[in-house]
Amino acid sequence: MWRCNAIALIILTVSHPLAAQSPTFGVGRGPTPEEFRELATAIAPDGGGLPEGSGNVAAGREIFAAQCARCHGPKAEGDIGPVLVGGQGTLRTARPLKTVGSFWPYATTLWDYINRAMPFDKPGLLKPSEVYAVAAYILNLNGIIGEGDVMDAKTLPKVRMPNRDGFVPDPRPDVGEKARKPN
Repeated sequence: MWRCNAIALIILTVSHPLAAQSPTFGVGRGPTPEEFRELATAIAPDGGGLPEGSGNVAAGREIFAAQCARCHGPKAEGDIGPVLVGGQGTLRTARPLKTVGSFWPYATTLWDYINRAMPFDKPGLLKPSEVYAVAAYILNLNGIIGEGDVMDAKTLPKVRMPNRDGFVPDPRPDVGEKARKPN
C-alpha cells in the first residue's frame, strides 16, 4: 500500500508544476522577442552594451528627488532603501558600510542596476539619459566625479571607482573536470 501512495505522490509532485505552466489555464505568457532582448542585455565593465544618451549631475539631482529620494533619502543617505553614499575606508573594519562609493568596483554596474531595477516599484521606468543622470548624481554625492561632469557611454566606463582593485580573482575552476577533482 505504501508503494502505491509513494507512486501517487511522485506523479502528483511531478505533474502539478507542469500542469500549472500549460496554456490550459490561460495565465501568463512567454516573453516577446523584444522583451527577451531587453532582459538579455549585458553591460560590461568596459562599457560594452551601454546605450546612447547622456546625463549630468543637475538633471540627476532632479530625477533622484522625484524617483529615488522616497526610498533612499534626499541625499542618498538611506531610509527604507539602502545607503548609497559614504562608507569609504570602512570595508576592513568590523562594521563595513558597503555603498556605491565604497564597495562597487565599476560605475557601469551602477548604470546597469539603476536601469534594470529602479525605481523599486517601477523598474525600467527611466530612459537611458535619465539613468546616466541619476548615476552621475550618485557618483557626485560620493565625491567620485565633479558637479560639471557628464556621463555617457564613453565617460562612464572611464570613471575610476575607489574599490576597483578591492576584489581578488578566485582562481578555482567552477566548471569542468578540474572542479570535480581535488588537487
